[in-house]
Amino acid sequence: MRIRIVFSAALAALGLMFLLPATAHAHGDTVKVVVTGQREGRVTADVTWENDGDAVDEAVAATVNAVSVDGTRTLGPYRLVRDPAAAPAGWTTAEALPPGSWKVGIDVGFPALGHGELEVAVPVVDPAPVASVTPPVIPSAAPTSAPSAASPASPASAPAASSAQAPDPAADSQGYAVWWTTAGVAVTAVAGAAVGLLLRRRRRRVRLDRLG
Repeated sequence: MRIRIVFSAALAALGLMFLLPATAHAHGDTVKVVVTGQREGRVTADVTWENDGDAVDEAVAATVNAVSVDGTRTLGPYRLVRDPAAAPAGWTTAEALPPGSWKVGIDVGFPALGHGELEVAVPVVDPAPVASVTPPVIPSAAPTSAPSAASPASPASAPAASSAQAPDPAADSQGYAVWWTTAGVAVTAVAGAAVGLLLRRRRRRVRLDRLG
């Protein structure tokens, strides 16, 4: 009984050994790498199996290198990671290229060999304009205190003050008339008294002359 169990397990292990290579070779020995462009400076690419075009499900070991078009600058190697914003076959770089034109090359070493390249242009992104904020204008409260002595008088109060201080010509003429009337009465009374006194003295003299 034990011999049969051991023999069955050996056959199953042998079958798995032949089945795994068959499954691996079903996709082929190479992968297809297509550089699709860039997004915010990060290189994007699709990695599929060369034979059937299926997306690579397992981890991919690859290097990304970039050379400026004029050949004066070289960047990389960058890492290739899965792109969550793309299809299952989408991959992207973890690092971003600076603005400019670049010749990008991707070399895949696992799970199979593959290569892809493309000239990529990274545009210059202008910073977002900052909106100017105008502070609200707060109206100043009108002064409630009475004007100080140094402040100029209002136009309405100025004529009143000037009219109170300026003499009234009509009142002055009336005062002068009353004064002259009173003075005239006094002079007339004095003159009448003097005339009466003179008449009395004259009458006395006439009487004395007649008696003497």
